[in-house]
Amino acid sequence: MMFEKIKKDYLEAVFDTDGEKAMRVIRDAVAGGVQPEDIVFNVVVPTLDLMVKAFAENMDANLAQHYMTAQIASDVTEEMIPKFKKNPASGGTIVIGTAYGDFHSLGKMIVSGCLKARMIKIVDLGVNVAAERFVGEALAAGAHVIAISAMMVHTAHGEKGCQGVRKLLKEKNLENKIKIIVGGAPFRFDRELYKTVGADANADDGVTAGKIIENLIREVLE
Repeated sequence: MMFEKIKKDYLEAVFDTDGEKAMRVIRDAVAGGVQPEDIVFNVVVPTLDLMVKAFAENMDANLAQHYMTAQIASDVTEEMIPKFKKNPASGGTIVIGTAYGDFHSLGKMIVSGCLKARMIKIVDLGVNVAAERFVGEALAAGAHVIAISAMMVHTAHGEKGCQGVRKLLKEKNLENKIKIIVGGAPFRFDRELYKTVGADANADDGVTAGKIIENLIREVLE
């Protein structure tokens, strides 16, 4: 019963975008004997999944909710991991960045926050990333997924963006070893655009992206 109350209180705090309350709930739970591993895997991750469902059903969910969901998950996870009894197994590796010519960073920040709770290693390449760098860094890191954010139509379509990454993966015979996911406003307005530019998947928001990336990594590893 106590654990159910912890999950309920944490979920309410996340919905209310109240980071201080969420952290207080978690810290009180740990002080009361709940294991840090249970906090991450049985509170934080299920809450992310619930938020994915909530955002899918409520297209009016605001940007603050998306951002704070990811930020809270990231903050809690970073505080809990050092307290784990043993180092958690990695859920895979991704490289993430914004497409060449694009300097918008909020979308990838939200995605990164959500991925930390799923134990996925993130190599953040920043903004204005060329296709060659995406692929080179993915190979260096042993990444399973390349995540490309594009907030403008011309950077979503650009040959130095996702299309360039797909071309390089094809030339290097890496298409079955590294998947591509894209996200950003142009892909919400045109549901087929991700296929046009050569991505394997797209996500409407940063929270949803976490689950999709997890599934893409699973496809590569299977």
